Amino acid sequence: MHTFFKDADFQFAVEGLLGDVHHRAADAGEVLATVARIPNGDARAWVREWTATADRLAAGARDAAAAGHRRTAAARCLRAADYYSAASDKADATGGFAELWEAHRAAWERFVDLTDVPIERTTIPYGSTTLPGYFFRGGPDARPRRTLVFVNGSDGPVSAAWTRAAAEGLARGWNVLAFDGPGQNAALVRQGIPFRPDWENVVTPVIDHLVARADVDPDRIAVMGISQGGYWAPRAAAYEHRIAAVVADPGVVDVSTTMLAQLPHFLVTLLDAGEREKFDREMGWALKLSPSTRLMMRWRMRPYGVGSAFDFFTAARSYRLTDAELAAITCPVLVTDPEHEQFWPGQSARMVDALTAPATLVAFTAAEGADGHCEPAAPALRGERIFDWLDDQVPA
Repeated sequence: MHTFFKDADFQFAVEGLLGDVHHRAADAGEVLATVARIPNGDARAWVREWTATADRLAAGARDAAAAGHRRTAAARCLRAADYYSAASDKADATGGFAELWEAHRAAWERFVDLTDVPIERTTIPYGSTTLPGYFFRGGPDARPRRTLVFVNGSDGPVSAAWTRAAAEGLARGWNVLAFDGPGQNAALVRQGIPFRPDWENVVTPVIDHLVARADVDPDRIAVMGISQGGYWAPRAAAYEHRIAAVVADPGVVDVSTTMLAQLPHFLVTLLDAGEREKFDREMGWALKLSPSTRLMMRWRMRPYGVGSAFDFFTAARSYRLTDAELAAITCPVLVTDPEHEQFWPGQSARMVDALTAPATLVAFTAAEGADGHCEPAAPALRGERIFDWLDDQVPA
């Protein structure tokens, strides 16, 4: 893979944006021109330049809509949403995360309004409140169809629903439901609802909502989780047995490992001993010495709803699938296993080994251009393999 940035986070983000070109959520020329204006590791420049590209497209969308070019306006809004999201990833460097997230959401909502894709805004009852969602209908009529529930990752934008699930699903006649779960997008930014590990208490209300619809076949509901959703989706399936098939991209057995791997041994010892004050004091010194780590920690802690590093690492440890939970899954499971998985290496195979239900481990390799977390630069190949499997498990 061509190296655009030495900074691993910047490089990963650019690979994902180039992958989004496949489903027209980005344009290669726009991505490359923006990348050329960003020095390696310069978070402020990253925010500034992706915002500038997104602003230009948003303005162009308004002009196109005013001129009656609805299709062009919708296309520009989708790309603007993707670029605003890219800007927001580093927005803690400038203090503008909420504003950029709102710009991302506004561009997405405008896409929903303008596109000829059948997208319905929906509201899912959840405890004493609701969760916002988007229902993509897989055909022109309201007959019952198989339906895929898309579970986003820890920081995935709402536009990922399109690039990771809906575009391919609609092409194959699937309904797709995407929603903002606890700690994700509007549920976090507007409602202040943080993550929770027991995702069955999220997916069960989602399925209750779906089976009440006349255009959903209640016996053909599958769930796909990407990134940290590779923990949440199997966790839900361990308890919610109306799920006909599950995709984990990749398999995540223990979310905390990627966080704990960054800690020196003495801090892990303090964490194990429950030494909250000492742990936070030592982390405070380390964060003062590394602005980039401080920004990363702020970004990662936000959806957990905590302000203490000790509380963050402690909370992350509760996001762990036991062998008993994996054995409780009864539906078929597909687990992706990308080469060079940078966040949860080895956990996809570990998940498959612990499953007692029919399990399929699908490799993605560097030779195919499909390596890395969630196969960022290979959406065509990813979609073919995952949806071929889904089509086999949940026929049309």
